[in-house]
Amino acid sequence: MYGEGDLERQNGEVDDSESWRPPIVRDYGRIIHSASFRRLQGKTQVFPGHESDFFRNRLTHSLEVAQIAEGIADRLNDVYRLTDHKINSRICAAAGLVHDIGHPPFGHNGERALDAKMKKYGGFEGNAQTLRILSRLEKKARYKEPFGGDDRAGLNLCNRTLAAILKYDAEIPAERDQDSKVAKGYYASEAVIVDNIKTRVLGGKKMPPRAKFKTVECAIMDIADDIAYSVYDLEDSLKAGFLTPATILATDEELLTRVADEVTDQIKDDIGEKIDGTRVQAAFVAIFSDIFASKPAAADDAAQESDISDFITAMRASQDLYVDSAKRTKLSSELVHEFIGGVELKIDEEFPALSKVALVKEIRIKVEILKQYTYLSTIYSNRVKLGEYRGTELVTDIFNALEKKNGHLLMPDDVRKQVQDAGKDKALKARHICDFIAGMTDRYAIEFWARLRSDAAESIFKPI
Repeated sequence: MYGEGDLERQNGEVDDSESWRPPIVRDYGRIIHSASFRRLQGKTQVFPGHESDFFRNRLTHSLEVAQIAEGIADRLNDVYRLTDHKINSRICAAAGLVHDIGHPPFGHNGERALDAKMKKYGGFEGNAQTLRILSRLEKKARYKEPFGGDDRAGLNLCNRTLAAILKYDAEIPAERDQDSKVAKGYYASEAVIVDNIKTRVLGGKKMPPRAKFKTVECAIMDIADDIAYSVYDLEDSLKAGFLTPATILATDEELLTRVADEVTDQIKDDIGEKIDGTRVQAAFVAIFSDIFASKPAAADDAAQESDISDFITAMRASQDLYVDSAKRTKLSSELVHEFIGGVELKIDEEFPALSKVALVKEIRIKVEILKQYTYLSTIYSNRVKLGEYRGTELVTDIFNALEKKNGHLLMPDDVRKQVQDAGKDKALKARHICDFIAGMTDRYAIEFWARLRSDAAESIFKPI
């Protein structure tokens, strides 16, 4: 499953002889101790962190994805009795830790705002930015000679660790139409790094025509991310009172149809069938059946048979999931355990690194239903969208200010120098500005914008 090229580092650095600290364990440590990883605590997952300490942020979400990914790998190693093709679960965990490290402030709205400003200069996309942070922007190591026109080596991770975050095997075009959606892939500036990763991980072998490069660890991380999204975004929504089992089961047909269409669109190529609203509702009935089945006994037979008594009992059971953290935890734990148990493995004997993992059909449908329902009913709600709209405008406003003639004077000294050194290269200047904004936490972005626009800005004695 692993060769020498997998454990080689970007700039050729050789680890010392400490046998108790293998290269992948070193990678895990470098990630944990990096500034970009710490900043995830200040980036919103679904609900803004200042609303409650309970809600997940990008950091706690990433920790959960890492644990689930490691659990999936450990289970596959055990169930399939893997020896020669044993999966390194620590690589899967490392990929989980960093999979969202490239997210800008304000999530996907911040991503769209930055991409709109970068469409003429190679675009912006969260996964591409993740690779750029790990392989270029973090200040851990450098190349002895510039590699791909840049001597920065980021965290200088092993090739196989970097490969585990390459979800999309495509170079983002240098220029795109203004109306185009965010393009997924990697930037041209990191194309030489991606080519080197592929060469080293595949041992110099050429991939089959039209095949996509995605390692088994990356696929496991991707599934772990879906599981975490589907379960824990639902848990946060239940805690916030945005959703209850009763409101979910009573969802109108229009929303059920929209969820079904989104699910079908996401997985039709994999399962070959269309999902309808009835299938969506049946999934929720199965999930919450135990909650409503455990209703207390009524005072007498007549009351138990009455519709109003059943209604009151059902509403109380539904409300319990909002107020009783033990019941929410139990539900989440059971779902995660069920979903991890639904992962299958198919070893690729010619290219073991590209072995396939996937959720079995019924579990895949269930995970996708939870994901899409929470997304459409909560993240699309007007209360959440108002905050996101502010984020879009704020990110755009900051970029507009910084790209002006003397905009670099508003930036921290190290970033200011990078922009100045870019000279007349507009694309490089824009990329440096984009890197700076993308690395901001939500709160820092708000503070920075306030320094530009607000009468109640931070003191000039607080560093930028």
